[in-house]
Amino acid sequence: MSYYSDDEVVAFGFKHVGKHVLLSKKASIYNAANIEIGDYTRIDDFCVISAGEGGISIGRNVHIAVFSSIQGGARIHLGDFSGLSSRVSLYSSNSDYLGEYLTSPTVPVEFTNVTHSPVKLDKFVIIGSGSIVLPGVVIQEGSVVGALSLVKASCDPWGIYVGTPARRVGNRSNGLLKHVKDYLTSQRPKVAF
Repeated sequence: MSYYSDDEVVAFGFKHVGKHVLLSKKASIYNAANIEIGDYTRIDDFCVISAGEGGISIGRNVHIAVFSSIQGGARIHLGDFSGLSSRVSLYSSNSDYLGEYLTSPTVPVEFTNVTHSPVKLDKFVIIGSGSIVLPGVVIQEGSVVGALSLVKASCDPWGIYVGTPARRVGNRSNGLLKHVKDYLTSQRPKVAF
């Protein structure tokens, strides 16, 4: 992958950008002034990050893998050390498909019934390949979502969720927490890229 230099990343005009951010030259960024990105975050090829009025907040050490999409009018937050596997979609807006309104972004908003609700992924959340997270969902600390899942309801901490719709099938260990302090206080954080 080819990444923008630090100066090129700053030139996007992000609301905030941390140090050592790796942003693919093949990623698409919309409304950068409403996007915050933390230290040591990596955004891969063909990702679409499109911030609405609520903005997008991406924590430190977050990985957003190829072909993922983060978009919507309400706020979307990805906590520190969270990650999206390839082809994950996070949406904070939803069109009304019941037939009473138009659904195209090519018509004025008064003819549509788009609703907006924030999405939040807490620290250490991982979303598996091909999964979709719908508006209003909060995935609490440490939970993981298996590949090809549809998350339409909030998830409790340190759970394993799978399916369509996603349901809790097990517990995830929180043993990783013992490494966080050592990593954060190390002189030169090692980044596995």
